[in-house]
Amino acid sequence: MQTSRATVARAGYAFSVFRHRSFLFVWSSTTLVAMGTQMEMLVMGWFVLTLTDSPFLVGAISAARMSLNLLALFAGAVADRVPKQRVLATVEFVMAGFAVLMIVLILSGLLETWHIFLLAMTTGMVRVFEMPSSQALVAETLPQDRIANGAAFNTLGRNVATLIGPLVGGILFKGFGPGVAFGAIAALYILSGWVALYVRLSGREGSRTTESVARSVIGGLKYVKGQQALWATLVLVLIFESSGWTFHTTLVPIFARNELGVDSSGLGLLLFAFGSGAVGASLGWTMIGNRQSVGKYMIGSVVVWHASILVFATSHAFFVSMVILVVTGAGFASTQFFMLSALLGNSRSEYRGRVMSLRSLAIYAFALGSMSSGAIADVWSAPHAAAVVGTMGIVLVLLLAVLAPKLRRLQAS
Repeated sequence: MQTSRATVARAGYAFSVFRHRSFLFVWSSTTLVAMGTQMEMLVMGWFVLTLTDSPFLVGAISAARMSLNLLALFAGAVADRVPKQRVLATVEFVMAGFAVLMIVLILSGLLETWHIFLLAMTTGMVRVFEMPSSQALVAETLPQDRIANGAAFNTLGRNVATLIGPLVGGILFKGFGPGVAFGAIAALYILSGWVALYVRLSGREGSRTTESVARSVIGGLKYVKGQQALWATLVLVLIFESSGWTFHTTLVPIFARNELGVDSSGLGLLLFAFGSGAVGASLGWTMIGNRQSVGKYMIGSVVVWHASILVFATSHAFFVSMVILVVTGAGFASTQFFMLSALLGNSRSEYRGRVMSLRSLAIYAFALGSMSSGAIADVWSAPHAAAVVGTMGIVLVLLLAVLAPKLRRLQAS
């Protein structure tokens, strides 16, 4: 009885974070835009696969989405100087415009493969301004002692999007075609931008510094360089972006068609299983709240994530693959939670936008990893590519844990 009461009390405390009105709007906006992004990722990947029959180009379309991510450095500097909620809303409305343009090309019959790559690239260029603003807003709309709860719910929201977005995207693509699927994506982007306009940051509307953007970027880099816990966490992000992230975005679509023999709705179910594990893990961490051994838990989560990829590579049964993906999703979500807690909780407020922009810049590693894993799957097979991805992730994260001892000792702020 006491255990039940304690559980209810923990849950009540965790969910009380939504009493902070602006955090509620930030969370809603980022969850909606993440859902649109997850739908777009699946629809574009499957569309390219059906048009070209090339696993390499599936990896290349994911890479194209990240090709202009160098702008993330400047996105963070902008986010630390102007109202972040305005940046967030503007980005989401522009992304909606690109989705509408995609619909026009599809319905007019003018769409060619290079159009998809160009739109993926331009949408990705705009998207780099979303993450520094949205994730920094998590900390800026909450008291210091609730940042870990906010990070957990931010991770939960994004993983709910991972759960629902691909499933809905796959069903819409199969049942109604890419035009309707992109219509749903555009609607989600518009709604997320509208919600972001309601965020209010009393007295924290951005710095009015006269420092140039270039100097601001350099200042952020110097700040991170002097903090081993921060730069080691960002190196960890580089590792899992180049390995684990490429698995569910690039390799799972190839596994679905070539190894498991399913269509776009089957792919949606596989990613639904991945999302289920992610949501379950995220819910668990929201109940637990602050974790003192953030570094150790983060390293352990990455190892579990990549070990499950190695197991998945040996599966040839659809439902067994779904079960494995639940574990993969749990490792993924746990890693995201601890990474975000580490970066937000251990960064000074005036540098948060730039710190989170470096986290966005690390997505370049995803572009390279996505292309290389797609190439390996093209030349050999998807199981071989997954084996390389899983092994690389485990070896590199353990090596980092040895080289950066402050990462192992990292505590929640």
